Amino acid sequence: MDEALPGEPDGFERLWTPHRMAYVDGPARPVAGAREEQDCPFCLVPTLSDDDGLVVARGELAYVVLNRFPYNTGHVLVCPFRHVGDYADLNHDELVEIAELTQTAVRVLRSDYGSDGVNLGMNLGDVAGAGITGHVHQHAVPRWRGDSNFLPIVARTKALPELLATTRERLAASWPQG
Repeated sequence: MDEALPGEPDGFERLWTPHRMAYVDGPARPVAGAREEQDCPFCLVPTLSDDDGLVVARGELAYVVLNRFPYNTGHVLVCPFRHVGDYADLNHDELVEIAELTQTAVRVLRSDYGSDGVNLGMNLGDVAGAGITGHVHQHAVPRWRGDSNFLPIVARTKALPELLATTRERLAASWPQG
């Protein structure tokens, strides 16, 4: 290290992710848990092209989108188009379509990515870990035997082997048409 440069060496490596600044202080930053539609990224995404919004598939009442901060490659979210904050407030038709899209996501993740398992879940409310509390969404996270490693634990870093745009294209191409 050049001693003439400012700063104290701390032994940490740096993983620069400038694309995430849009979520820190830019237009994509959720405001107050995105309780209002105008602040909600899940209300914005359907207005974008599939490529720009990272949309994998669209139904009549719900859609499938890549998580921009995935736990694993292929991590998708199933969201209703309607801005609704709680699972208990979804209507019957939304429940059915979200369940069907989630089921298809599981099938596609297994067939296209060869996942050994899939975590499914919803975080309802701040205390349950929901980052966006105003718009309910179902997570589908593919898992593989041996997919955990030391990076998230030791370095608080997640290694992802594929870019989001490539993942979107791959999943969209494998999604059944119909």
